[in-house]
Amino acid sequence: MSDYQVLTTATTVADDRTWLASLDGVHEAQTIPVDTSKLTAGTHYTVGTQNQPRHIIKSGIPLGKIAASGLYAPYNAAASDGTQILAGFLVAETAFTPGSTRTAGALLWRGEVYASKLPVAFVLPAAANTTAFIHYR
Repeated sequence: MSDYQVLTTATTVADDRTWLASLDGVHEAQTIPVDTSKLTAGTHYTVGTQNQPRHIIKSGIPLGKIAASGLYAPYNAAASDGTQILAGFLVAETAFTPGSTRTAGALLWRGEVYASKLPVAFVLPAAANTTAFIHYR
């Protein structure tokens, strides 16, 4: 006879949103698909542990939309795949399973941001290189 026990786990993520200059636009964030294969461990996400095996994408990552796939990936001003156009910022820390190629995220496409407090180095794009309505402080 087998002895089965139910195991329930919960994951709690505490966002570091010090990069947000106001809550303007947060409630209008757009749900987007994120291409996790384009993320770099340590830069864009924190690697999971034995106790919390999922990776956590950092809140505030600047994102662009890959033209060919429609997925979002880190903004790269030097790219030519669509990510050279800033679409916005990842609003909340987002967990994803190691080995998965995509996850859902929330895009801040309008609002106010402290550019110096973003989790990655960021140079403000020229007006022609963004579709986001962001005010920088």
